[in-house]
Amino acid sequence: MRRIIRGLTKFYARRAPMSHDLKSHLAELLHVALRSVAPNESAAAIHIERPRQATHGDFSCNLAMQLARSLKRNPRQLAQLLVSELPYSSLVESAEVAGAGFINFRLSAAAKLAVLRGAIEQGAAFGRATVGARRKLLVEFVSANPTGPLHVGHGRGAAYGDSLCKLLAYAGWEVTSEYYVNDAGRQMDILAVSTWLRYLELHGPTTNLPFPPNAYQGQYVGDMARQLLASHADRFLHAASSISGGLPGLPETTRTDAAAVQQREAHLDALIARAKHLLGEEWAYLHDFVLTEQLADCRNDLEQSGVHFDVWFSEQSLFSTGLVARCVDRLEKAGHLYLQDGARWFRSTAFGDEKDRVVQRDNGLYTYFASDIAYHLNKYERGFERIINVWGADHHGYIPRVKGAIQALGLDPGQLDVALVQFAVLYRSGAKAQMSTRAGEFVTLRTLRDDVGNDACRFFYVLRKSDQHLDFDLDLAKSQSNDNPVYYIQYAHARVCSVLALWGGEVRALAAADLTVLDSHYELTLASRIGEFPEVVEAAASELAPHLIAFYLKDLAAEFHSYYNAERILIDDPAKQNARLALVAAVRQVIRNGMTILGVSCPESM
Repeated sequence: MRRIIRGLTKFYARRAPMSHDLKSHLAELLHVALRSVAPNESAAAIHIERPRQATHGDFSCNLAMQLARSLKRNPRQLAQLLVSELPYSSLVESAEVAGAGFINFRLSAAAKLAVLRGAIEQGAAFGRATVGARRKLLVEFVSANPTGPLHVGHGRGAAYGDSLCKLLAYAGWEVTSEYYVNDAGRQMDILAVSTWLRYLELHGPTTNLPFPPNAYQGQYVGDMARQLLASHADRFLHAASSISGGLPGLPETTRTDAAAVQQREAHLDALIARAKHLLGEEWAYLHDFVLTEQLADCRNDLEQSGVHFDVWFSEQSLFSTGLVARCVDRLEKAGHLYLQDGARWFRSTAFGDEKDRVVQRDNGLYTYFASDIAYHLNKYERGFERIINVWGADHHGYIPRVKGAIQALGLDPGQLDVALVQFAVLYRSGAKAQMSTRAGEFVTLRTLRDDVGNDACRFFYVLRKSDQHLDFDLDLAKSQSNDNPVYYIQYAHARVCSVLALWGGEVRALAAADLTVLDSHYELTLASRIGEFPEVVEAAASELAPHLIAFYLKDLAAEFHSYYNAERILIDDPAKQNARLALVAAVRQVIRNGMTILGVSCPESM
C-alpha cells in the first residue's frame, strides 16, 4: 500500500490535481494509517471535507471521532495515532490533531499551485463534474400563465431555473429545460374575455359594458384589443344588450367581503359563457389570438434575459391526446379514486396530503390537478431519470399530493425533486412595487432589465438561496462600487484582461510556467481558492443551489483584488512574471466558467 501511495503522490505531482483527486489521495493515506492502528476497521468509510475556517487547514477528517466508540479509545489519542502512522506524501505539508479529534491536513505549496495548470489547459471545461453521468434530467421552470407580461417576481424563477440547468449540465447531466404552457384553463378564458370587452369599448357606447374589476386590467389588454380592431374591424362585434342580459350583477366596487368576491367571480364566469355562446367558432380564434400574443411576448422576454427553453409543453395537448382521461382511469383501476356527490376524488390523504382531491367534477370536467398528474406521467413516460420542478414557495403544500399521485400511478416519486423559489420583492426609492397581473399593477421583467441591466438581474436573482426571501435593491444593482457583487466580480475579470493584454503573450503557454516561485500568502490563498471551484460545482449541483457559485465568485474576486493591490503582475523577473500571469489567468478562467453557469457576461474592459 505504501508503494501505491508513493506512486499516487508522483502521479498527482505530475498533473493538475482536482480537489476530488486530493481528497482521494488523503483518504488513501488515512486507510494506510488505519490498517496499522486498527486493522479490523480498515474498511471504514473516510470522509474528507473542507474545514469551515481556513485557519484549520485545507482539508479535515473526523475519522477518529467516528471510530472512537467502537475502538473504545479517546478520539484525540486515536487521531494522534493515525497521524503518526500516515505515510509520507509530497502533497501534504502537515497533518495536525485539533478540537475533539479532527485531523486537519495542510497541503504543500506544490499541491495548491498545480491546479493552475489545469485551469489554463482545460479552459471552459475546468471544474466540470461527471456526477450526472449523462443521465437524462428534465427541469421545468417559470411556467407562468401566459396571461400578461412576465413581472419581476417571475424573473427570479427564470434566473434560478436557467442557472440550475447550466449548473447541472456542467455537473454532467443531460439536461432538458421545459416551460409548461397553461393554455387550457380558466385564466386564459378570462384574458380572452377581457380583451373582447376592451375591443367592444373601442366601438362606442352601444357595445360598451362595465369592465369587471377581476378581469385583466393591464395596458397590454387594450393593446391586443386595438390589434383585433385594426385587423378584423367588426368581426367580433355584439351589442351590449345581447351580452349583459341575464348576467349576475356586479356588487359595489367598495365591497371586499367574501360574498362580493364570489359574486364577481360568478359574473365573470357567466360573461365567459355568454361570450363563447355568442361568438361560437370565433371564440376559439379569439382565445388563440391572445394566447399566441402573450406567449410570443413571454418567449421574447425570456430570450432577452438569456433564458432559453428546449421544450414549450402545451397543457391542452394532455387533453387532445387523451392522456388526462387515461391517467384518471389508471388511478381508478388501481383503486385510488372514489365517487362522491357525482365527482371523482383521489385518495390523496393516503399519501400524506391534508385532504382528498377532486380529479373530475360532477359536470364531467377534469380539474387542474388531474391535468397536472397527467403532465407528470408524461414526464416519466418520456424516459427522464430525474425530474426537477421549480415552483413558487406558495406551492409548498402541492408537493405531497403530486408525489402521492405519482406513487399511486406505480412510479417512483423519488425521481421528482421540487425546488421552491420565493418571489423577489423590488424596492424602488424605498417603496415596494406591486406585482398583480390581473390588476395590471406590476413591474415587468423587461422594465427591470432595462433599468439595471441583464447581468445585474441574473446575478442578484441567484444571490440568495432560492427558498429565502429576496429584496431586490435597485440602487445597489445599478451602482459601480465594490458593494455591488456583480460589478466587483466583473471588474476582477476586466483587470486580468487588461494585464494580459499589456503582456501580449499566448495564455495557454503560461501552463508551462515555473509555479514554485509563487510563495506569498496572497498567491497560495488565491491558488487554494481556485482549487475549490470543482468542489463548489459539485456541491451546488447536489444541493440545487446556484447561489453557492455566486458566493464563491464573490470570495474569489475579493482575494484577487487583494492580491492585485498588493503585488505587481508585470515585473522585470521573467520567471516570476510568468508565474503570476498564470495565477491571474487561472482566476480569469474560473470567473468566466462560474459566470457562464449564472448566465452573466464577463466584459473585458469596464
